[in-house]
Amino acid sequence: MVATETVTAIIIFWNAEPFLAEAVASVVAQSYPHWELLLVDDGSTDGSSDLAQQLVAADPERMRYLEHPGHANRGMSATRNLGIAHARGSYLAFLDADDVWLPEKLSQQVAVLQATPEAALVYGPTEWWYSWTGRAADQGRDVVAPLGVPADTLLPPPMLVSRLLRQEGLSPCTCSLLVRREIVEQVGGFEERFRGLYEDQAFVAKICLTSPVFASSRCWCRYRQHPNSACSLADRAGQTQVARLRFLNWLSAYLSEHGITDAEVRQALMQELWPHRHPYISSMVGGARYAARQFGRR
Repeated sequence: MVATETVTAIIIFWNAEPFLAEAVASVVAQSYPHWELLLVDDGSTDGSSDLAQQLVAADPERMRYLEHPGHANRGMSATRNLGIAHARGSYLAFLDADDVWLPEKLSQQVAVLQATPEAALVYGPTEWWYSWTGRAADQGRDVVAPLGVPADTLLPPPMLVSRLLRQEGLSPCTCSLLVRREIVEQVGGFEERFRGLYEDQAFVAKICLTSPVFASSRCWCRYRQHPNSACSLADRAGQTQVARLRFLNWLSAYLSEHGITDAEVRQALMQELWPHRHPYISSMVGGARYAARQFGRR
């Protein structure tokens, strides 16, 4: 059966003028023809607002421009939620303005969800993209991150959440997701308390705690590595650990509020929270383990 369901692609952006046109071009280049594109502005102050409106004007039947009242900056979660609120498609796909999709992303992911009606979403591994710079030093650095779970498999809930807690690097990139819109609406979209950092993990956790998800072996997107990305800026500002603790505390409260008692998830969460809640003891234990390793090498 030929798929005809509409996919709503949501690109959020804030001061993304150098990359926005390339992200949009990767949506236009999709082999799947049934898509609409929402360009959602989070209060940009560079030329990306004008650029976005020019791109929409070139294809107004398939693209729309959105912004918060007063051209406000409200963060990544609220901006994605604005796009979700205006979506017309049965499926939702997210793309940050500095990343790109490969041409078969939508057609292959829609096929997966059609063939696996119990799956709330499908995702695959993401390519960490360094070679976009064109510099000789960056050629050969591109790498597809490991999936970390059984590939081409329907993962029952809440399996993925406990895996992500124990190995954070396995978290699906937002650009790799295709999600059923009805599921997104059921969980309430993105958590707006997370303006950036961990907004993706909170969103994925809400879905994967109660719904099966399909993990594919196929790579469908390129995650651009550059010094002005949200993650790079947060790392340099020393904000990453604070943001992770905020996420872990949110997840603990979310489990309690929704009566989720899965033992594996709760154990993994407590293991991750323990060093944050007992930093002095954790530091002493870490020091003792380091000393033991050094002594064992003698």
